[in-house]
Amino acid sequence: MKPKRFSKLVFLGDVIAFMLTSFGGPQAHLAILLNDFVRKRKYLTEEELMELFALTQILPGPSSTQTLVGIAYKIGGLWMGLLTFFIWSLPSAAIMCFIAINFKSFSLHPEFAKALSFIQPIALGIVAFAAYSFGKVALKTEVSIILALSAMAASLILKNAYAFPILILLGGIISSAVETRQEENELRVRLFTNVNTRKVAYFIGVLLFFGLLGAIINTTSPFSLPIRLFENFYRNGIIIFGGGQVLVPLLFTEFVEVKHYLTGQEFLSGFALQQMIPGPTFSFTSFLGAMTLGNRGYSIWGQILGSAIAVVGINAPGIILVLFIVPFWNDLKKITRIRRSLSGINAVAVGFMIAAFWLLLIPIGITFLTTGIMLTTFLILRYTKIKTPYIILVGVLAGILLA
Repeated sequence: MKPKRFSKLVFLGDVIAFMLTSFGGPQAHLAILLNDFVRKRKYLTEEELMELFALTQILPGPSSTQTLVGIAYKIGGLWMGLLTFFIWSLPSAAIMCFIAINFKSFSLHPEFAKALSFIQPIALGIVAFAAYSFGKVALKTEVSIILALSAMAASLILKNAYAFPILILLGGIISSAVETRQEENELRVRLFTNVNTRKVAYFIGVLLFFGLLGAIINTTSPFSLPIRLFENFYRNGIIIFGGGQVLVPLLFTEFVEVKHYLTGQEFLSGFALQQMIPGPTFSFTSFLGAMTLGNRGYSIWGQILGSAIAVVGINAPGIILVLFIVPFWNDLKKITRIRRSLSGINAVAVGFMIAAFWLLLIPIGITFLTTGIMLTTFLILRYTKIKTPYIILVGVLAGILLA
């Protein structure tokens, strides 16, 4: 669809409005895009939007961000896509960075500690509901259930960040092999002859370069941790399928369980506070990056650097992929084997989320109060239309008044 005159400025205005009103995760975001970007503005057709959203489901990275950037790419090309990404991501990332910088100061106030006593179990209730919702969609076959249980057990036993990409890869391979019939080899050959191998090399090379650089630089160097931090987020950005729900278990294992960059309570508090603000769930990484460098003695500017590293690192793979693959999506979507691999990847992700729930439960402990708050949160999300930010706001007020 050829953009109307001046539609680029109007489009950016719509992106700002979308950023300010986007609560609720990818499904809620899709509904807003369908109403505002398709029916009202007619930037693209409903079929084009659903195909673009389907593409983001088989790519790693933040699906809402990728969908929005893909629309922007159709409107104005590469630079419009990048500008849209920054408009969409920066405000929520800046808020989470501010929270991280002032987190320790906030924690000295009794009211803040009281508020956290309620919102941490609320955050666990949100994780439990995400696992339930994701599992209800993903676990429809015996193979998917077995993959989910295996991934959960492996996560709890290994507690190793580098086990995640291996398990995700195995899940995709197994489901693709079990659920796919004989493929049309000619289609695969035609598709992959269109792939720019130099771009693929760049994509993989960034990960390997920063991984190697982080390994060889002396850990006492002031540059060591920021470089390793970028590698951590970039690597996780490559393997996160399913959006923000899967982000939590992967990053909790790596940043809390394995590397001890921050505590479980800090992690849970940051996740809960992120749910109160509009924008991408991946902005939670801004909090993690700033807290990581802050807990290692870096200044405020160092924490801002950590926030920027996190946001760029976690989003870069998904943005690169969606801009890279959109041109030959019409061929890619016809390959059954690629589509079938997603069911295994999603099943493994459900296993990660269940394991994360138990790991996240340890920092706050099991009491009648925390169990009641978690269960209440789950039931509200399951049986009502009350949005997450309102639940957390009530939790903050209840913590201040009742704790």
